[in-house]
Amino acid sequence: MTLRALTALLATILAAIGSLFTIPALAQTDLAGATSKLTLQVATAMLGERCRRIEAPNPASFASVSLHRTFNDDFDTHPLTGGRWVPHYAGGAAWPEARYWGGDGSDFRRKTSWNGEQQIYVDPRYGGLEATPLGLDPFKVKDGILSIVASRTPPALKAVLFNNEYVSGILTTQGRFSQKYGYFEIRAKIPVGTGVWPAFWMLADDGGWPPEVDIMEGRGQRPGAIVMTTHWRIPETQRVERCGFDFRVEDASTAFHAYGVLWQPDRITYFIDRQPVSEIKVPVGFNDPMYMIVNLAMGSKNFEGVGFVDGQTPETVAFEIDRISAYQIDER
Repeated sequence: MTLRALTALLATILAAIGSLFTIPALAQTDLAGATSKLTLQVATAMLGERCRRIEAPNPASFASVSLHRTFNDDFDTHPLTGGRWVPHYAGGAAWPEARYWGGDGSDFRRKTSWNGEQQIYVDPRYGGLEATPLGLDPFKVKDGILSIVASRTPPALKAVLFNNEYVSGILTTQGRFSQKYGYFEIRAKIPVGTGVWPAFWMLADDGGWPPEVDIMEGRGQRPGAIVMTTHWRIPETQRVERCGFDFRVEDASTAFHAYGVLWQPDRITYFIDRQPVSEIKVPVGFNDPMYMIVNLAMGSKNFEGVGFVDGQTPETVAFEIDRISAYQIDER
């Protein structure tokens, strides 16, 4: 029996024992695997216009949602070998053509400069300002765990890589997989450190922004801090709004936890270890299928608790990911 299978069996046994002492409606399922079928609990209370935490849930006020799996990657092989992932932003309707398509601006799809990020996303075929691939690979796979590794840019390559302080990695399913409604989940450890900014999130497949669903963002300078946020635009004013919360997961950097979001026609519910923690009425503009993004950014001028990289920032940082899964809601 493999280590992964043994771990899953042990988790199943412990979950069965635990169900004797927990309320069945909110009992934790086996988080180590991505079963073909899944049932989640969601609140049934009426929603206001703003998001809210789900605290001390009453099982009588919850309803079950049945789902079936539509996407899963256990990362038993390199993420770029299966055709599921793209190692950069693919661009779209809202992307400036001049920057996206070439010249010195070709770094546009490999970082978000507006955020003040100090990394560039690379892959083995990327050459920066050179035509020849540099062979830089931020994706490491071992024992079914994907590590997105950020490391300081080699001095000899800094000019070629637009003078970014770090090289790191991003994976997106744009053009490969997108879905309207359903449940989207990552099981991962969340790295920490000054300038460290891991995230699992979603954007509309048409390339526009917002909407944006931030399923999990880590505040590198605040170990155990997990952020879950929804972004949308008010059509009448074009103002971008957001609503979300910070949550404490004390061992987030040392233990694997599942972070997910359930997108239904009427509400968006965020989950930690498949327990609902917050929800929001679906804002305006959530009309198109969304694709998944997982990345390890380094440095931010806007996201509190991350900061810019400095001498205290680790030379290498690893964002460890056990799996990423998606489920669609069963028809009734």
